[in-house]
Amino acid sequence: MNIIIAKDQLNESIQHVFKAISNRTTIPILSGIKIDVDGKGATFTASDTEISIQSYVPTEKDGITIVEVLRPGSVVLPARFFSEMIRKLPAAVVELEVKDNFITWIRSGSTEVQLVGLDPEEYPLLPQLEEDQKVSVSSDLLKAMIRQTTFAVSTSETSPILTGVLWKFDAEQLKLIACDRLRMASREAHIQTSEQWEPQTNIVISGKSLNELNKLLPDQSMLIDIVVADNQVLFKMDSILFFTRLLDGTYPDTAKLIPASFSTEMTIETRKLADAIDRAYLLSREERTNIVKLTMKDEQTVEVSSTSAELGKVTEQIGVHKLAGELISISFNSKYMLDALKVIDSDYIAMGFRGPMQPIIIKPEDHANMLHLIMPYRTTN
Repeated sequence: MNIIIAKDQLNESIQHVFKAISNRTTIPILSGIKIDVDGKGATFTASDTEISIQSYVPTEKDGITIVEVLRPGSVVLPARFFSEMIRKLPAAVVELEVKDNFITWIRSGSTEVQLVGLDPEEYPLLPQLEEDQKVSVSSDLLKAMIRQTTFAVSTSETSPILTGVLWKFDAEQLKLIACDRLRMASREAHIQTSEQWEPQTNIVISGKSLNELNKLLPDQSMLIDIVVADNQVLFKMDSILFFTRLLDGTYPDTAKLIPASFSTEMTIETRKLADAIDRAYLLSREERTNIVKLTMKDEQTVEVSSTSAELGKVTEQIGVHKLAGELISISFNSKYMLDALKVIDSDYIAMGFRGPMQPIIIKPEDHANMLHLIMPYRTTN
């Protein structure tokens, strides 16, 4: 293998696939990045068996030569050293030449590096997925949906299924749900589906995998194809393929957690409530409880407060837009509430309560495609 490639494109592809490199791999060759070169360009692959990322660089783009292929071939190079070295090379172009026993020469400007490569035949093959089960989602929408749900996944491995996000495909609707038993976040949107798409498909994808995917998704609006197979899902971007394993198990029925009606309903300005809780959170964090209390004073005012035996008390009264029903006092995890409020894209939120020990339901006031649930705390006072 022998190519001359633009350094910026090379570095970008390496950084994309590097997200799949694990420190704890039990398969030595997976600590490397596989490079495959043919007459059309160069393909870079990395995997930790849970996720696999592939980035493709064509020989030419917009009439500009990016890769000059002198000799096709393949090699696996140690990911950490290779990525660091490429980033620090001095010139705008890089030559990669693989010689006997996969010894690889890297040349750029006056710099010449010799790397011990590995046999690409030993690298595991990526899954080949049939693309009949495919949907398409805009990248900016997908980024938003992932950001608005993944924070609520469980971090406990005792319930592996809850460390993932449930993707519920129903006709042309996609709904993402994350729940760690103390809180829940859901977001739904309209999607495009293929003719062969089975209208009701549920899959669970690891929250960690989705956070890595989110780093690769472009901010600008472009369609991302999602291909679902038995135990894998593939996200197809412009020049990047992102594979991840699906989590095994049955996701709990979270619909049972959502009350059908409320004894108290409140509409309040999102930022005003978030700022007040954020200030109260400072004290609750020092107390290592994160507990903040919301007390409804009357139909126009609520009080946000937190108390520390060592530091004192924070109390703040804020006005509400609407408040109807029973006036209650309810305590909750302020960090959970802030996590939810930060991802709500509405100036006002609607909150529903069924009493001080029942779930708090939070929705944007101007649309119904997002819902957050937070379980309250029982406090002695």
